[in-house]
Amino acid sequence: MSSPVRVMDASAVLAWLNREPGAELVAEMLLEGAVISAVNAAEVVTKLAELGASSTTVVSYLNLAGLQISDFQVEDAVSVGNLRTTTRSLGLSLGDRACVALGLKLQLPVVTTDQAWNKLVMEGLHIVQIRDS
Repeated sequence: MSSPVRVMDASAVLAWLNREPGAELVAEMLLEGAVISAVNAAEVVTKLAELGASSTTVVSYLNLAGLQISDFQVEDAVSVGNLRTTTRSLGLSLGDRACVALGLKLQLPVVTTDQAWNKLVMEGLHIVQIRDS
């Protein structure tokens, strides 16, 4: 497995899986190598399970795409918790903060559809939007 060059938010992966606007861009990024937090992978499985997809099928798609799933450790939980105060005004969820924390930890850009992240200014954080709005 190659080293990832981006961190994917659940919203970006769901856009790709659901063939929403920006899906082609996510597909290209996946070919270059990407990683997702186990927390965000759980979000993807949850959303698709609500639509009737089996978790086994969803995880198979993620694996076939070469998307690496990063384990969520105690130090990640601390980072996510610490991000709450700086992201509260933007309404970032626990999953959003897990993605941001992984991007900061790995020093990789994070890919999302969430426009609120455009207002997030943190040293070392680079946000890539797959859609304009």
